[in-house]
Amino acid sequence: FNKDIYQNMGEYKLFCMGNPLLDIQVNGDESLLNKYGLEANASILAEEKHKPLFEELVQDYTPAYVAGGAAQNAARGAQYLLPPQSTVYVGCVGNDQFAVKLRQAAEKDGLRVEYMVVNDVPTGTCAAIITGQNRSLVANLSAAEKYHVSDIKTPEKWKWVVNADYFYIGGFFLTVSVESILEVAKYAAEHNKPFTLNISAAFLCQFFKDQLDSVLPYCDILFGNETEAEAYATNHNWDTKDIKQIALHISKLPKVNSKRERIVVITQGENATLVAYSNGTVNEYPVTLIDKKDIVDTNGAGDAFVGGFLSQYVQDKTIDESVAAAHWLARKSIQLVGPAYPEEKLTYPPL
Repeated sequence: FNKDIYQNMGEYKLFCMGNPLLDIQVNGDESLLNKYGLEANASILAEEKHKPLFEELVQDYTPAYVAGGAAQNAARGAQYLLPPQSTVYVGCVGNDQFAVKLRQAAEKDGLRVEYMVVNDVPTGTCAAIITGQNRSLVANLSAAEKYHVSDIKTPEKWKWVVNADYFYIGGFFLTVSVESILEVAKYAAEHNKPFTLNISAAFLCQFFKDQLDSVLPYCDILFGNETEAEAYATNHNWDTKDIKQIALHISKLPKVNSKRERIVVITQGENATLVAYSNGTVNEYPVTLIDKKDIVDTNGAGDAFVGGFLSQYVQDKTIDESVAAAHWLARKSIQLVGPAYPEEKLTYPPL
């Protein structure tokens, strides 16, 4: 790392919010999947019948613990490529052993966590059962759903908002506390600080359309993938499936802070990433493919992309440079199990 270029950056310039989940990863087998009625390669929300699964994984297996939840994955990714003490993350956890493990896992990755703590429900968890190339995910949001706007308004939390220069919110947080998002979004717009948001999932465009639409006017950069872009268009009755046109259309929607144009960044798996600007420009960035046999787990690739992008963007790098880092970190991530980053701190850009 070239220390000199970071001298004047200050600390904790990137502020992130989302639903913190402790990922509990184990190598399982078919009998474990069958016991809980799970598919080998699916992602579901935990039902009552899945509740004992989490304890079983902790007691009968040797789990790896990862600080998870989409926005926290992106925050860890950004911090991975940033100097120490650059990224702070806010969300809600319980007062239990899982919260202790979650803090340890996040802090090991250099992330500063400022969790709201509730006593009446356990910390959110996500069981990840790995069988061969497959990964069955069972998420129990629990405490993550309890975040409340009263927390962000406390001086202890709000100081992190005021201190930050860039903001990133995971779309899943729209299901929890849109009021908290709007507090941060309005502050960002008033102070001309970039506010970024991830659509995160196609279902949010359908079932949380109003919440998404209430935040979008404050959004300077919107991230999403092609499925999410298409879902946005469908749920707004736009008569097109052309991803470029959809990205352009979103970039031109009404905006509160007129000092910044909206940029819409859409990933398309192995196809080129699109970056649309409200002036009508759409730039394409081809993805450098890696050998299929080197791909271990694509879960979290989108979060790694955002982390890589933000790591450069908050250092005043160009959009071209930010996308290059996004692709680089996503490539590293999909060669590892889970939304993970290499153990050793790799230098970026590579020498």
